[in-house]
Amino acid sequence: MATTSFIESQKIGNTAVLAGLINFKQDEEKLKEYLDELEFLATTANITTLKRFTQKLEKPDAKTFLGKGKLEEIAAYIKENNVSTLIFDDELSPSQQKNIEKIAKCKVLDRTALILEIFAARAQTAHAKTQVQLAQYQYLLPRLTGLWTHLERQRGATGTRGGSGELQIESDRRIIRDKIAQLKEKLKEIDKQMATQRKNRGELIRVSLVGYTNVGKSTIMNMLSKSEVFAENKLFATLDTTVRKVVIQNLPFLLSDTVGFIRKLPTQLVESFKSTLDEVREADILIHVVDISHPNFEEHIQVVHDTLKEINALNKPMILVFNKIDAFKHVPKDEDDLTPKHRENYTLEELKKSWMSRLNSPVIFISALHKENIEEMRQILYDFIKNAHIQRYPHQLLY
Repeated sequence: MATTSFIESQKIGNTAVLAGLINFKQDEEKLKEYLDELEFLATTANITTLKRFTQKLEKPDAKTFLGKGKLEEIAAYIKENNVSTLIFDDELSPSQQKNIEKIAKCKVLDRTALILEIFAARAQTAHAKTQVQLAQYQYLLPRLTGLWTHLERQRGATGTRGGSGELQIESDRRIIRDKIAQLKEKLKEIDKQMATQRKNRGELIRVSLVGYTNVGKSTIMNMLSKSEVFAENKLFATLDTTVRKVVIQNLPFLLSDTVGFIRKLPTQLVESFKSTLDEVREADILIHVVDISHPNFEEHIQVVHDTLKEINALNKPMILVFNKIDAFKHVPKDEDDLTPKHRENYTLEELKKSWMSRLNSPVIFISALHKENIEEMRQILYDFIKNAHIQRYPHQLLY
């Protein structure tokens, strides 16, 4: 079937170069942070990054994203070093991707495609696999024209260009649209089953861990629930929602851990994973976990807030947990340096006294890895759960 070759054509190699733009939206320092994350994404997908290319442009070129001269420079490096993949930090239009592939003569991915690749590799359950497949097909549908050209080169057949190629594209489009419709129906059935499971859990208070990807949510889950949820130092280690019954002092509650958020999370994934995020939407209390050792943690907080707002889950009681204090580092300024302090110049104690001290939500600083300040966190969580329990069951005694 045409779709088999079509999906196989998305397979990517194990070496890559990265590309990004410097403009009024992101200066050189910001782009470096973004490319660091893109490289981490590539590593998670088992791709080794060989080099980074950047260019200053007011806005992306409508045809090739980067300027033609820069692309030719990248193409020369790719040819010389036998690089298999060129990865862009932003989403490319179908025509941009097609034009870049003609010049670079290699597989071209944008950030969205890379994230989808990781999700596809990480999905374990039928639910997660269905969600990821739906997101992939929705992303790839408008890109079929470029892929058909790529397939023609692969097949090396004669008489397949022109009219027959166009007919094949329409045939592929119909197959993909049918597949999307089937996956949506399948997700509806799975969603009904999951909604029933949530109802069958009884009336326990529900707490959900949320946060940017790779902030230590699964480690905290394991620590609080004394379970063995998969956790590793890679992005999107957790895709499937995990729910555990936990008891703190005398009070039982349900604790859930679900997929981490990320900057520029593909729209297709947000749509496909809305049912998974129902666990967050229906929670009574949120624990927002932040990696305070990350130089860009404040932007990560904003990304999580924006995503919670998008799924109508922002206005919930929330505990802000700054994790990985053991990995926090600061760079002291010289005494004669009169320039303003940067984020890395602040000590942990100075940060605690900044905007964090003025938040309405409780704030706690921990190291889940080394179990620092865990008892304090347990007490804050217990107080929140007890308050929620009293509000729901005002006539029930708690001992």
